[in-house]
Amino acid sequence: MSSGLVALLDDVAAIAKLAATSLDDMTAAAGKAGSKAVGVVVDDTAVTPGYAMGFTPDRELPIVGKIALGSLANKFLILLPGALLLSAFAPWAVTPILMLGGAYLSFEATEKILEGLRHEDTGDQPEELALSSAELEKQKVTGAIRTDLILSAEIMAISLADMADRPLAVQAGGLAIVGLAITIGVYGVVGLIVKMDDIGLHLAGRRSAAARTIGRGLVKGMPVTMDLLTRVGTAAMLWVGGGIIVHGLEHFHLTPIPQWAEALRHAATSISVVGPAAGWLAFALASAAVGLVVGGIVAGVMHLVHKRH
Repeated sequence: MSSGLVALLDDVAAIAKLAATSLDDMTAAAGKAGSKAVGVVVDDTAVTPGYAMGFTPDRELPIVGKIALGSLANKFLILLPGALLLSAFAPWAVTPILMLGGAYLSFEATEKILEGLRHEDTGDQPEELALSSAELEKQKVTGAIRTDLILSAEIMAISLADMADRPLAVQAGGLAIVGLAITIGVYGVVGLIVKMDDIGLHLAGRRSAAARTIGRGLVKGMPVTMDLLTRVGTAAMLWVGGGIIVHGLEHFHLTPIPQWAEALRHAATSISVVGPAAGWLAFALASAAVGLVVGGIVAGVMHLVHKRH
C-alpha cells in the first residue's frame, strides 16, 4: 500500500514539475512575444482614452471597464481560438494577415495625418448630438471595442508569429498571458489618463500649496497630454504598420525595401555611444516611411472608390 502511495506521489510530483516547466515556457514565450507588440500596445493606449472623454466623470471609468471587458472577449473568444486554428492548420497565413493588418494601421495613420493637414474638425457630429447620453455611450463603447479588435488582432498575430516554433499548448498559454497582461496594462493606464483631470481638481482643492500646484498642473496639462497621445498613437501606427510590412516582405524574400531598411539600421548603429538607440530609431523611421507610402496608396484607392459610389 505504502509503495503504491509513494509511486502516486512521484507521479504527482512529476506532473507538477512538468506543469511548472510548461508555465515557465509559456511565461517566457509571452514575455518575448509581448515585447514585439509594444508598438501596437502604445497605439492602443493612445487611441482608447478619446472614447471615454466628453462624458460625465461618473461614467468615465464604467465606460473604460466596458471597453476592457469587450477587449477580453475579443482576445479570448475570437482571436485566441482563431490564432490557434491558424497555427494548427494554416501557419502560412499568419504573415499575410499581419501584412494586411499593417496596411490597415498605415492607412488609419495616414488618414489622421491628412485630416490634420486639411484641418478637419473631428468633433461631435450632428447625428451624435441627436443621441441620448446612454445611446452615445453605447455607440462609443461599440466603436472602441471594434477598434480594439483590430489592434488586438495585430498584437495576437505578432505574438503568434514569434511563438510559431513552440508546441500548441505553449502557444495557447503564451497568447493567453499576453492577452490578459496587455489588457490589464492598457486599460489600467487608460483609466488613469481619463481621470487625470478629476485627480487634478481634487488636489487643487487641498490645503497644501504643493498639492494645489500639482493639481492645477494636471488640469492644465490634460489637453496637452491628449494631443500628445494622439500624435504618439499616429506615429506608432505608422512605425508598427510599416515595420510589419517590411518584415513581411523580408519573409517572402521581396527585396530591396527590407535591405534598405536594414542597411540604414546598420549605418546608424555604427555611431559610437548611441549606436543601438540610433539603429532602432533609423529602422523605425524607415518603417514609418514605408507605412506612409502604403497608407497613402490605400487611402487614395479608398477615396477613389468612395467617389465612384
